[in-house]
Amino acid sequence: MAALSSMQDDFPLTLTHVLRRMRTVHAAATVTTLRDEGGRKDRATFAEIADRAGRLAAALRRLGVRPGDRVATFAWNTQEHVEAYYAVTCSGAVLHTANLRLHPEQVAWTMNHAGDRVVIFDDSLVAQMEQIRPHLEHVEHLVMIGDGDPGSLTGVLHYEDVLATESAGFAWPELKERAGAALCYTSGTTGDPKGVLYSHRSIVLHVLAMAGFDVFRVAERDRVLAIVPMFHAMGWNLPFICGIVGADLVMPGRFLQSPFLARLIEEERITYSSGVPTIWMDLLRHVDRHDADLGSLETVVSGGTQVPPVLMETYEERFGVKVVQGWGMTETFPGAAMAHDWSGAADDDERWALRATAGRVSPLYEVRVVGDDGGELPWDGESTGEIEIRGPNVTCAYFRDEQATAAAMDDGWLRTGDVGSIDAGGWIRITDRAKDVIKSGGEWISSVDVESALMRHPAVVEAAVIPRPDERWSERPLACVVVEGDVDPAELRGFLAEQVVRWWLPDDFAFLDEIPKTSVGKFDKKVLRVALAAGDLPVRTVGDPRSP
Repeated sequence: MAALSSMQDDFPLTLTHVLRRMRTVHAAATVTTLRDEGGRKDRATFAEIADRAGRLAAALRRLGVRPGDRVATFAWNTQEHVEAYYAVTCSGAVLHTANLRLHPEQVAWTMNHAGDRVVIFDDSLVAQMEQIRPHLEHVEHLVMIGDGDPGSLTGVLHYEDVLATESAGFAWPELKERAGAALCYTSGTTGDPKGVLYSHRSIVLHVLAMAGFDVFRVAERDRVLAIVPMFHAMGWNLPFICGIVGADLVMPGRFLQSPFLARLIEEERITYSSGVPTIWMDLLRHVDRHDADLGSLETVVSGGTQVPPVLMETYEERFGVKVVQGWGMTETFPGAAMAHDWSGAADDDERWALRATAGRVSPLYEVRVVGDDGGELPWDGESTGEIEIRGPNVTCAYFRDEQATAAAMDDGWLRTGDVGSIDAGGWIRITDRAKDVIKSGGEWISSVDVESALMRHPAVVEAAVIPRPDERWSERPLACVVVEGDVDPAELRGFLAEQVVRWWLPDDFAFLDEIPKTSVGKFDKKVLRVALAAGDLPVRTVGDPRSP
C-alpha cells in the first residue's frame, strides 16, 4: 500500500498567495511610473498597490464581473496596469491583456473572441479605442486610466473615480488553482491571433521557476525596469515575480524611446531589465551619441528573437552588463531556456558559444527534437529538427480554437515551430523558424547564424535573412540589412566570408531603411517574403558564391 503524504498537498497554487505576500512580506517595496515627457513620476508601495487592487476588484464586482468573466486591459506598463493584474486574476475573473500594437480590427477580434465584458484602457489610447469600440460585441463598460478627454466614447468610467467609490478590505475569494487566470493572444503574424488561457497554477509555477538563480535571477535587492509590454506573454510575469520576491518595479508607461529609458536607468538606479533586442540596440546607439550613465545596470534578459552576440559582448565589455538570451513563446511563457554563463565552460570561446544559444532548458520544462519522420532525435548538438516542449507551464490547447490546437499538438507535446538541436547538457540551439528555413541544394542554411554574423559588421544596424527562390539551388539566402553610411554589398559578403561557410554567403542584398517588425518587436520576415514576391525589395545582386 502506498504511503500517504503528510504535506498540505491541497494548498492551492493561486495568485492570491502572491498578492498576500506582496501586501505583507514585501509591503515596503515600490512601483514607480513615469507619467510624462518631463520626467514626472508617481510612486506607490506594494501595500498601497494591494489595497488599490482590492478596491478595483470590488468595483468590477459591482459592475457585474463574476468569476470566469473576461476583463481586458488595453494599457501601457503603469501602476494601474499592475493593479489590474492582481485585481482581475485574484477576484476569479480572467485578465485579457490586449495587444495595443495590433491593428484596431485585430484588437476588436481578440476582444470579441475572448468575450470581454469590461475594458480598462489608458487615456493616451482614446483614438484607438474610438476605432475599436463600435466593433465590440460583449463589452458593457469602459474604464479609463487618467484624466484625459474620452473623445467620442460614451459612458466611460474614470479609473480613480471607480476606486474612490469602494472601501478597503475586499474579501478575496478562495480560488481553484486550475481555474483560468489570464488570457494572452499570439501576435497573429499568420492568420488570426490565437489565445492561450493560463491557469493560476501555471502562472505560479512559472513565477517560482523564473525566480530561481539559473533562470531570471530577480531578487529583492533589484530595481526592475519593466520594458516588455504587459500584453506580451503576461509581461514575462515580471509583475508577479517582483511581487513574490519583493523587487521594486519601475514602469516606463508609453515612453519606450531610448532617451526616456536611459534617464530612468540613471535616475532610478535600475539593476535589472528586459526587452527585445531592438530596444537594447537603440539604447546602445543613444549612449554612443549622448551622455548616459548605465553604471547601476547589471542584468538584461532579452528574447523574442535571436540576440546578436555582438550586442551581448558590447554591453558586457563596455558597461559590465550581462545581456542574457532567453527562449520561449506565448504558449510556454518566456524563460523556457536561459543562456546564462555556465561555470563548466572550458574557456571564453565556449562561454560565448553557449551564451549565443537559445539557452539551457529551464526547470519544469521538457524538450525534444523531432525529425521529418516524426521520430525523436538524439541530444547530440548536431541532429536538427523541430523543437517540441511540454510541462506545467506549456499550453495544451488554444482558447476556442480546435483546429489550431490539433495542428500544434503532438501527442501531448507542443510543436514550437522552431528548428534546432539540443546538446547532451540541455543547451538548445535554434537555427530557424520552420517557416523561415532555407534549403539550398539539399542543404540547410541557418538564417540565424548569417544574421548574427552580419550584425558584427560595424555599419550593420539590423539584419534579416530570408529565402529567395533559385532555379539551380531551389533557394538561396537574401540578406535584408539596415546600415549606417555607404556600404558596398561586396564588402558585406567579404566580411561574412570570414565567419560562415562559403555556400551560406548571400547572393543578394536588400538595403532598407528599416526591417519591418511585429507588434512585439520581432523582425517580421513574412512581410519581407511578401515584398520579395511582389518585386518590392531593392535587391542588389553580387554573384553566386556556390558556383565553381
